[in-house]
Amino acid sequence: MRDVIEGREELYGAADGRSLADETYEDYKRFVNPPLARVMKLSGSPVETWAQGSTIWDQNGKAYLDFAGGYGVFTLGHRHPKVVAAVRDQLDRIALSGKTMFNPLLGRASRRLAELAPGDLEISFWCNSGTEAIEGAIKLARAATGRAKIVGTFDAYHGKTIGALSVSGREMFQAPFRPLLADSICIAYAQTDDLDEALAGAAAFVVEPVQGEGGVNVPPEGYLRKVREACDRTGALFIADEVQTGLGRCGYTFACNRDDVVPDVMTLAKGLSGGVIPAGAFIARPGVWQRAFGKAPLLHTSTFGGGELACASALAAIDVLVEERLVDAARERGAQLMSGVREIAHEYPGVIREVRGLGLLVGVELTHEGYGGWIIPEMLKGGVTAAWTLNQQRVIRLEPPLVVSASEVDRAIEVLRVGVATAEQKLGRL
Repeated sequence: MRDVIEGREELYGAADGRSLADETYEDYKRFVNPPLARVMKLSGSPVETWAQGSTIWDQNGKAYLDFAGGYGVFTLGHRHPKVVAAVRDQLDRIALSGKTMFNPLLGRASRRLAELAPGDLEISFWCNSGTEAIEGAIKLARAATGRAKIVGTFDAYHGKTIGALSVSGREMFQAPFRPLLADSICIAYAQTDDLDEALAGAAAFVVEPVQGEGGVNVPPEGYLRKVREACDRTGALFIADEVQTGLGRCGYTFACNRDDVVPDVMTLAKGLSGGVIPAGAFIARPGVWQRAFGKAPLLHTSTFGGGELACASALAAIDVLVEERLVDAARERGAQLMSGVREIAHEYPGVIREVRGLGLLVGVELTHEGYGGWIIPEMLKGGVTAAWTLNQQRVIRLEPPLVVSASEVDRAIEVLRVGVATAEQKLGRL
């Protein structure tokens, strides 16, 4: 593997005698995102040059277990052979749809998604990302109901485009862009007492089965059933945001299966195409779709969405998810990970407040966010990546690929233990 990594260094070709790391940092600082560049450098972020399975290698040939997992993208790990082969084969045929003719792969991918989805979710629109899927779902809800009001939850994360941001419940991300989408409100997550009042006159309720960026908040069982009932009573559409939780991540094919409910619309992305080609989609019940777009088929479109490469990738990724029984694997490895991290929490109660999660989406809530500034870099030194959750800086997220092995989980747990011990030693009781 070292020879392969050195080959990557030559391929990327550091300029003007600089190291690849120096060149990349300077490019980020000047042309990409100056403040982010500084933060990443201070945290010791290396340069990624090669990846396979659950592992990323940097410019020096050091290997890292990827327990950040692209924030949920790499459900199948990096460069799964079956997905890569499908994309390469398709690249020799046609890469991107011309849109004026039928695209057979879009038809097949949509059919396969309908076969996998709960209940009568059947008609899908393909796009390029999770936030695009949310935007489309919001438009569909308004068109189908003739209503404007969209309800989300506090601490939710649905994306950073204006519509998605309007129902994402963190003021820091919203404030610079107000006014946001008119008639959008947020309510408390996992609370059902006032649901009917909040949803009265609403086009839709957009909710995550598990809040990822909100700090890996797992609602009590039955919450989504009560959401379904409240939507039925008020006429609001139930939009389940499964961008991060779907396709096996939480130990269910879709996390809404935990409560055995069928939403009116479900949004997907991240792991949809196996971490090879960006893809997103929303899938709806036929009646809802027909009310929204039945008389205007071009009311919502995408130039790049549903291209052949993305659909080939998605078809292969769904096959791998089923054939390799990765939903079961997520439950088994998730239970192992939760158990190990809870042991660390018991050893270091002054550092870790709580461990929670579902499947292979695990949140480690710290007693103070300052600990994360030590733990994540220490884990990186130990060869394991991890990440904060965007809306809750006290929570470290562990989100490895569903193909992660038992031994890799054990190694990550031990690296986390070292990081937590180091943080306690350096910072004491904050």
